[in-house]
Amino acid sequence: MLHERKYTSILILFMVATCFLPTLIADTDAQILMNFKSFLSNAEALNNWSNDSTNVCTWTGLICINQTTLHGLRLENMGLSGTINIDILMNLTTLKSFSVINNSFEGLIPAFNKLVGLRALFLTNNKFSGEIPNDAFDGLRWLKRLFLAENGFKGHIPISLAKLPRIYDVDLHGNKFDGSIPEFVQNGFRVFDLSNNQLTGAIPEGLRNENPSAFSGNKGLCGIPLNGTCSKSTVSVPHEEGKEENKNHHVLISVIVFVAVLVLASILALLFIRYRRKKTAAKSSSNMENGQSQSQNTKTSTASTSEDKSIVAESKKSKDEDLNFVTNERVEFDLQDLLRASAEVLGSGSFGSTYKAMVLTGPVVVVKRFKHMNKVGKKEFFDHMKRLGGLTHPNLLPLVAFYYGKEEKLLIHDFAENGSLASHLHGKHVCDLDWPTRLKIIKGVARGLAYLYREFPEEKLPHGHLKSSNVVLDHSFEPRLTEYGLVAVTDLKHAQQFMAGFKSPEVSQNEGPSEKSDVWCLGILILELLTGKFPANYLRHGKGATEDLAMWVESIVREGWSGDVLDKSIGGSRDKEGEMLKLMRIGMSCCEWSLENRFGWREAVAKIEELKEMDSVEVGVESLNSDLSM
Repeated sequence: MLHERKYTSILILFMVATCFLPTLIADTDAQILMNFKSFLSNAEALNNWSNDSTNVCTWTGLICINQTTLHGLRLENMGLSGTINIDILMNLTTLKSFSVINNSFEGLIPAFNKLVGLRALFLTNNKFSGEIPNDAFDGLRWLKRLFLAENGFKGHIPISLAKLPRIYDVDLHGNKFDGSIPEFVQNGFRVFDLSNNQLTGAIPEGLRNENPSAFSGNKGLCGIPLNGTCSKSTVSVPHEEGKEENKNHHVLISVIVFVAVLVLASILALLFIRYRRKKTAAKSSSNMENGQSQSQNTKTSTASTSEDKSIVAESKKSKDEDLNFVTNERVEFDLQDLLRASAEVLGSGSFGSTYKAMVLTGPVVVVKRFKHMNKVGKKEFFDHMKRLGGLTHPNLLPLVAFYYGKEEKLLIHDFAENGSLASHLHGKHVCDLDWPTRLKIIKGVARGLAYLYREFPEEKLPHGHLKSSNVVLDHSFEPRLTEYGLVAVTDLKHAQQFMAGFKSPEVSQNEGPSEKSDVWCLGILILELLTGKFPANYLRHGKGATEDLAMWVESIVREGWSGDVLDKSIGGSRDKEGEMLKLMRIGMSCCEWSLENRFGWREAVAKIEELKEMDSVEVGVESLNSDLSM
């Protein structure tokens, strides 16, 4: 009996510990952050940091991905001081960005190289001082952005900084750095500023394409791109090995030879500067892909293939060609800001490439390149883009701005945090879409499409290119339609070959698209959403409908209902299958080959709106089978 009680007590303790274990794990970041906060002074701005909070992503100054995963600390303009305890921050395994801009931290720079996963570090406008050790940035191979401006740092620029393989933003202005500038392994920086320090010697060859303003306020610097040329005595030995400059020079050097060399160097420098100015004036746009433009100092954050990923590929641009914003209510930036932005390639399709661009002084946006939009002239294109920019609906991804060029056009949209629906259905995404989420998505898609039908009653294809890759999801998985309303400005031959609306059965039968062609695309999207199968015929060029998916679903249902037709990742119970089957019925009615039997957009939207998260499976099966027997 005593042993039984003992084992029972142990079992109870084990069960209690098991119940509380997830809570302990979930609170780990909160405990780490509270410990970090305890070393800070004047931390009133962080009063909502509390161990009682269930989600640290709601805390002031925290940057999270999908409102679940801590990504960075943005503790800016808070009057903070005290100690930045790096050893505590090392326990935040997902920390990628750290910013304490405009605070009152002082003393030597903390050992940030312990945070090996750090990608961005912002210490601008504090009271840090002293020398930065030569190895201060060793191990930070992922660091891309470093801002140490407006502090009191002195001594040499650390050689470990110059050796960072991925760095593209370096701002050290307003300190007391001295000595020579080390050779950086990178070039074509997006941001590079060493101004207002005490640097001396010749500017390294790899930095001669930077803007002269990046070196201003350093009286001891010389060489390109500054106007002052360097004599032999000013060329310093790099301090990588900690060696002093060799000061043993020949004393008896001919004055005539010295003057001749100096004059010759001056003439060559003037000729080079004149040549460079002419060359710069002839260029108008920078290629973000290869980073070779001397005027833009542009670098993309992703270099995945040899594919051309430049945002603007034209070689010439007239002065009036710039970004055109469709509304005055948005934060504006110009084409040069966009070219300087860090760009990540999101995909490449039949119309061109798509980029995620992080504008330094503005929002994160998506840039889509279009090379097949010469159907209309410049005025007509501007008018149509302004019309698209005037559309406002929660299920449309709003157009922010556009760029008109003779060879290609750019459309700039807001960025949707959760990517495309296609990436969730067919990619390796971490979270599956359950039935309530899929129902929410298809209802949003239907509402957005209905809005386009009402706004473009004269168009047979108000959307024209509706498919899962053109449905993006925001932070709450609310769907937003993209690439809508572009048939009117797209070259007809290209549209017929690639746009989803031209894959409908009526077009495959050598007829033109109808007012129900977008409804057919909606039906295919519904079946794709329910089955998880990709409509493979969308990959085929030219005419030819994607009837395969619809016919596959119909053939399985005609043989008797099988749960295999549903995507296994939907999950849920049988009380939800009835509504799934109702939606499948709607999708098949939208995919009818006969235009007379196919749903119109009003009927399709009304049927979708009637759907619920739960119903009886018997009603759905009976209704679906009765339709197929007709």
